[in-house]
Amino acid sequence: MPDARDIRLTAGLCALGLALAILSLRLGPVGLSWGQSIGGLFGVGDPIDVLIVRELRLPRTLLAIMIGAMLALSGAALQGLMRNPLAAPDILGAPGAAAFGAVLGIATGLADALSFTLPLAAIGMALISVAALMGLAGRQANIVTLLLAGLALSSLFGALISLTLNLAPSLYATLEITFWLLGSLEDRSFRHVSIAAPFVAVAAWILLATRHQLTALSLGEDVATSSGIDLQRLSRMTLFGVAAGVGACVAVAGAIGFVGLVVPHLIRPLVGHDPARVHVPAMIAGADLLLAADCIVRLIPANTELHIGVVTSLIGVPFFIALVVDRRRQAEVAA
Repeated sequence: MPDARDIRLTAGLCALGLALAILSLRLGPVGLSWGQSIGGLFGVGDPIDVLIVRELRLPRTLLAIMIGAMLALSGAALQGLMRNPLAAPDILGAPGAAAFGAVLGIATGLADALSFTLPLAAIGMALISVAALMGLAGRQANIVTLLLAGLALSSLFGALISLTLNLAPSLYATLEITFWLLGSLEDRSFRHVSIAAPFVAVAAWILLATRHQLTALSLGEDVATSSGIDLQRLSRMTLFGVAAGVGACVAVAGAIGFVGLVVPHLIRPLVGHDPARVHVPAMIAGADLLLAADCIVRLIPANTELHIGVVTSLIGVPFFIALVVDRRRQAEVAA
């Protein structure tokens, strides 16, 4: 059962998310007030305002919530499974693999931007990537081995994407492929929401259902096994959940980095470092982060809208560097 601290944290993150969601509905070429945004959401007020809110901005807001929550949950699940603070979908190459799966589907004509085949291709390639990483590095891998294996896989899929781009049969296919490489929530519709939602829902259910087993695993494999936990089944379910969730997110928004790495690290100290207690608040915080990033890209003046992946990288890279410096300082103190 969650304690009072967890409840307060979750409630605070939900309140922040609600405010950011309404702000997201306000922002755009046509500025709306708070009242117009809320009224438009419920079909009250000027019909044009209702159309703008419901058909143009609501799908984008829902996708930001869905994708941010899924990426953060995937990062929390991988870090708990591998007992490694650097385990995250983008560090391990899963988004790049999912993007390659989507790119391959588009280039070969097997899938288009509004096809349910697209997330299946992305999910399949992400699953192959995560499984390959586990096979290369091993579940007991140290940070260096994990980073090397992840870098190798990321470089491989990056090269495959470039190769596919060069061999694309038409300019139209090239333009569609470029879409997956940028990462954006611009011009999304309820069709994109309906494509991603089933896969994200299943992935979230799997990762949340297995989160309590990670507490025993954090004490060691022997403790987890003696507690009746099937470690192979736990690994398979976690990998499938991460691949399904990340693949679906990439299929509708492209690769958005660092959310899965940053958010669990921010939440973990607030919940006593218990892996099982990180998941739910990390999901909400991930949604908050991506909503905030999506608001920022619409507030920055530019000829074309800034891609959301740029903002998350600008947030994530300094955090990653700070994490490395902190680890080095801890190692020096221990020595």
